Amino acid sequence: MKITRVGANDSVRGPADYFTGTVRIDSPFQATDPARVGGATVTFEPGARTAWHTHPLGQTLIVTSGLGWVQREGETKQEIRPGDIIWFEPGERHWHGATDKTAMTHIAIAESVNGSPVDWLEKVSDTDYLSDHK
Repeated sequence: MKITRVGANDSVRGPADYFTGTVRIDSPFQATDPARVGGATVTFEPGARTAWHTHPLGQTLIVTSGLGWVQREGETKQEIRPGDIIWFEPGERHWHGATDKTAMTHIAIAESVNGSPVDWLEKVSDTDYLSDHK
């Protein structure tokens, strides 16, 4: 058994290559081999979001506070609220983040393949982020 206490890891800023706006990552966790699951609590300030990305084995998000948006390629973005659980299929191109006016926090969980749980793509433009269209 391993217990990681709150505050054991410093908060870090989401890398600018993969996020737009102010994003804080807390309590990252990674299981040891042979397990491959990992994740973190991620807080997005208003207007902040991920770049487009995919996960080789999918991703689960559990919204814990605030109001956010998620979108998978080719579909209209969806609003997400505390208590919502979002599943992205393996290889499904998507992004997620806060709304333009409200912060949002979620727990993100994904499994790694060959040491990586995510494949990062291009950033979501402001026009696409604020659009209600596909």
